[in-house]
Amino acid sequence: MQKYLTIKETGTYEQIINKSRFIATFSRIENEKQAQEFIKEVRQIHRSATHNCSAYVLGEHDEVQRAHDDGEPAGTAGVPMLEALKLMQLKNVAVVVTRYFGGIKLGAGGLIRAYNGTVSTGAKEIGIVLRSRQTALKFTISYDQLGNIDYYLKAHNIAIAHQDYGVAVDFEIFVDPLEVEPVQNDLSELLRGQVEFTVGEPRFVETLIGRSMQNKKR
Repeated sequence: MQKYLTIKETGTYEQIINKSRFIATFSRIENEKQAQEFIKEVRQIHRSATHNCSAYVLGEHDEVQRAHDDGEPAGTAGVPMLEALKLMQLKNVAVVVTRYFGGIKLGAGGLIRAYNGTVSTGAKEIGIVLRSRQTALKFTISYDQLGNIDYYLKAHNIAIAHQDYGVAVDFEIFVDPLEVEPVQNDLSELLRGQVEFTVGEPRFVETLIGRSMQNKKR
């Protein structure tokens, strides 16, 4: 995948609904083995809980989708959790929602809302990031060229990863792999050919796009 949304980090979110305690635990995953090991680990931690329901999605087009109700009425837990992940377009994420029953039955509709909402709110509390495969581009310019470069980068929404001021100004920026050559050509033309570039290996860069201030980490 060149670009996709996922959670910022492994973490938990907890809420009380009609005296039942719902705890959502999230993790990034790269394959089904990781997902299953994560689910097993959370179930072990919360082995005294009433339910440990789970869901996960893998692949650019959600090729792998799994959901488990763990004793809740069929379709009231795992599937609503899975749908929450898909609605937020999260990729390569596993979540377990642990429930400690508080004595008040929620009914089918209430369970669906509780499990879906716990996952949806929990992901936002932990934070959602955009992972983009980008290439580092390094170059050095003189101070009298700084204004033109700053204007170009802002106009093309290119973030500066590193900037160092010395005898000259060293830049490191990240661009999409397919944009490396066009950006080099633009900058070379802007600087009248008075620039040399160092191209790094493609790697993922993460941009935080949403997070609640009341984050609860694991």
